[in-house]
Amino acid sequence: MKTLLMSALMLSTTILGVAPAFAQTTPSAKTIKNIVLVHGAFVDETSWNGVAAILTAKGYKVTAVKNPLTSLADDVAATNAVLDALDGPAVLVGHSWGGAVIGEAGNNSKVASLVYVSAFAPDKGETISALAASGPATPGVKAIRPDAKGYLTIDPAVFPSAVAGDLPKEIGEHLAAHQMPINHTAFDAPAEVAAWHDKQSWYVLSSQDLVLDPHAQAFFAERAKSKVTTVDGSHASLASHAAEVAAVIEAAAGAK
Repeated sequence: MKTLLMSALMLSTTILGVAPAFAQTTPSAKTIKNIVLVHGAFVDETSWNGVAAILTAKGYKVTAVKNPLTSLADDVAATNAVLDALDGPAVLVGHSWGGAVIGEAGNNSKVASLVYVSAFAPDKGETISALAASGPATPGVKAIRPDAKGYLTIDPAVFPSAVAGDLPKEIGEHLAAHQMPINHTAFDAPAEVAAWHDKQSWYVLSSQDLVLDPHAQAFFAERAKSKVTTVDGSHASLASHAAEVAAVIEAAAGAK
C-alpha cells in the first residue's frame, strides 16, 4: 500500500508542478513542528504517506496515528497517546471519520490547531450516523456493507470510483481489497467534545467527493469558522492532492 500511495503522491505533485517543494527549508523557530495525522474509516495510517513525506522532507515531525477503528473512544485514546508523547504543541489533522476523532482529541492541551480534510466535524451530542442520514446518501455511503460481526466496509466494486475516483484505477482497486473495517457502533457514538469551538481550524473541502457530500463539508467548515481551501478532488484528496493538503497543514502550523 505504501508504494502505491507514494506513486499517487508523485503523480499529483508532477501534475501540480510542485515536486521541488520537497527540498524547501525547515520550519522557522515560531512554527509548530509536530504534525499528528488521523486516518479515516476503511483505510489505515498509510493513507497519509504522501502528505507525511512532503512534511517530513520540510523538517516537520510527523506522526500518523494507527486507529483501531473499534470505537470512537478507542480511536480518541490512540490519538491522545500520540499527543501526550510529544515534546511540544501540535497541529492535529483528521481525514473523513478522523474528523470526529480530532474533534474530541483536539481538546488535548498539546493541540494548537485543527485541520479537517474531507472530514466530519460533529458538534457535541451529534453522531456520524445521524449526520450522514441528514442528507441524500452518496454513492460511497450507499455502498457500505456490514459483515457478520457488524464491522463495516465499502463494496469493493464501488470503492475505486466512489472513494478514489481521481487516483489511478489500480490504486483504488488495491485500497478496496485491503480495507480496514470499522465497528458500526463507532458511527453511533455521540461526540462528547467539539474542539473546533475553542481551537482555530482549517478545512480542505473536496469538491468531487462521492463519500462525504461537498455541501456537508461546507456546512462543517462554516459552522466551525474554519479557513477553507477547496480542491478539485475525490474523498481520497489526501493522496491525489497531497501537496495542497500539506500546504494547508503548513499554514496551520505557522499561524499565530
